[in-house]
Amino acid sequence: MPHPLLEHVTFVDTPGVLSGEKQRTQRAYDFTGVTSWFAAKCDLILLLFDPHKLDVSDEFKRVIYSLRGHDDKIRVVLNKADQVDTQQLMRVYGALMWSLGKVLNTPEVVRVYIGSFNDKPVNEAATGPIGKELFEKEQEDLLSDLKDIPKKACDRRINEFVKRARAAKIHAYIIAHLKKEMPAMIGKAKTQQRLIDNLEGEFGKVQRDHHLPPGDFPNVEHFKEILSGYNFDKFEKLKPKMIQAVDDMLGYDIPELLKTFRNPYD
Repeated sequence: MPHPLLEHVTFVDTPGVLSGEKQRTQRAYDFTGVTSWFAAKCDLILLLFDPHKLDVSDEFKRVIYSLRGHDDKIRVVLNKADQVDTQQLMRVYGALMWSLGKVLNTPEVVRVYIGSFNDKPVNEAATGPIGKELFEKEQEDLLSDLKDIPKKACDRRINEFVKRARAAKIHAYIIAHLKKEMPAMIGKAKTQQRLIDNLEGEFGKVQRDHHLPPGDFPNVEHFKEILSGYNFDKFEKLKPKMIQAVDDMLGYDIPELLKTFRNPYD
């Protein structure tokens, strides 16, 4: 269906999330890896549920975990909500929030849009007049959120740049810490393996020593896999001047840029 919004926004629909044995046998590619790649490059992530399928399968959990670091982009859509009456909808909403609370590691409650998002009229016989009005307002809110994507794209690009700069800074601190912990002569291989095995504890030391936010640190298990292919002795030492340059950029240059930067969609 033609819509002017599609001139500025591209929708990418992922394959359905599988459950049970199908998760292992019917994927010929890294599904969560592909999802994570798209999450890093998109402006908005919609997680779709319907009242009769609220369970979060193992694969869906892995998908949601792969979205960490992009929590501000996530929205939840409870679709086909006119298939249940008002009392059932309250129970469905509560069950959905409980399920999401176990897998979404966010300090704020995620926005949930409730409605029947298709080209058919709302089933007022099930929802009643109050439910119909609610669904129409929710549909307007979701459409408004989608229309805001082009307007907020520039701000998101800058936020993504800031996120990458902070990640690079923490990466430098971690690498320098691991190099410093290595012995000068004997037992290098054992020490390196011990550091990898206790990587979560080493992250904690780096965080406390440099007063860094824990949410900026990379995934421990993924970082372990990467480190296993490197020799810690060959890591670079920390260059304080470069860290200071990043801090100056984050503390002064970016705020000044935001003051003078004009969003072309405004």
